[in-house]
Amino acid sequence: MARQTDSSSKGASKNPLRHLRASDLRGAVQLAAKATVGVAHVTEGVHQAVLGGMGLPGGAPGKARGLTGFIYKTVRGVTHVVGKGVDLALEKITGLIDTAGAASSAQREAVLAALNGVLGDQMAEAGNPLATSMSLRLNGEVIAPRLLKSTAVSGKVLLLVHGLCMNDLQWNRQGHDHGAQLADTLGYTPVYVRYNTGRHVSVNGLELATQLEQLIARWPQPVEELSILVHSMGGLVTRSACELANMAGHQWPRTLKNIVFLGTPHHGAPLERAGNWVDVLLGSTPYSRPFGKLAQIRSAGITDLRYGLLREEDWAGKDRFRRTPDARMPLPLPEGVNCFTVAATLAGKSSLLAERLLGDGLVPLNSALGKHAEPAHTLGFSKDAQLTVYRTSHMALLGSPQAAAQVQRWLAR
Repeated sequence: MARQTDSSSKGASKNPLRHLRASDLRGAVQLAAKATVGVAHVTEGVHQAVLGGMGLPGGAPGKARGLTGFIYKTVRGVTHVVGKGVDLALEKITGLIDTAGAASSAQREAVLAALNGVLGDQMAEAGNPLATSMSLRLNGEVIAPRLLKSTAVSGKVLLLVHGLCMNDLQWNRQGHDHGAQLADTLGYTPVYVRYNTGRHVSVNGLELATQLEQLIARWPQPVEELSILVHSMGGLVTRSACELANMAGHQWPRTLKNIVFLGTPHHGAPLERAGNWVDVLLGSTPYSRPFGKLAQIRSAGITDLRYGLLREEDWAGKDRFRRTPDARMPLPLPEGVNCFTVAATLAGKSSLLAERLLGDGLVPLNSALGKHAEPAHTLGFSKDAQLTVYRTSHMALLGSPQAAAQVQRWLAR
């Protein structure tokens, strides 16, 4: 079952502006206003730090006083007024220019996905129109009762959940789509999730659990089997959804048969930990401390990747930028479900040290395989439920023939 693709996504456009909508401009104005205010805060912080280091009056940490303070306050005030005015004007014309269901392009969606991965939690909180809402999609369309009634589906549902800074269209890599292949070979109906990867994993997990419950309830025919194929962060969101669905007494976990993880950072990713070290280093001197605000714009979804946080209890009431040890509560794989994992490494098969150090470029090998120094955190993947693909990057897992063949064998059991 091939997915429909928008013709405008073929080839790079010579005019990148044709990918934009009026609502995109409105969202960009909101981000620009927020960035201007942020830069003013950073500049004011540096100003105060320098004065304090020289022992001059007015050098106390915080906001500047006198004429200088008035200037910074004016910049923030004018930015807020202008930004609000432009936003209101654009809000009025957006409905006239943007048409419902207007075609989009793969380029535009990829940019929005990346933006949501980095700033998505803040955008959602501010009501920015560029923030992505979670949706389940069939043949490229958001699933609605009308679509289900008019589309041929099977009783075997395959849910595909993408990773950080990505969207559902990016399952198609170099002409290969795991979902389309499994539809052709094993008779699955692939349903693709699109979501805001900048929000907390547990927030997305709760929404996914709720939407799945609604989907299975209105599926046109009895669901014989639900299987889930995930990439990267999508695996954390899925594990969180399973836990929350069981706690809420949802029905869909009873139909869940298989989960296949591709490059999921079950125990976190070192790049986010490196970002956390940036927070610590920038905060170590009064001169660099104001710039720490720039390192702290990264989203809640990204900071959840530090250790692989799955529950709200793991982050609620805590400073997510503070350097702390791994204190999450262990969460085993869901009971009664066949769980499989595919890990990738850039190293060759004989290079044992290199594969441990490199992983797939983003996720360490042990993290993807669910292995941990503490037994309570170790996930119970059986030996025949694991595959390591060599000389393969994190993103290349989406098009790996070896991974595709193994996933097909596992789901055909």
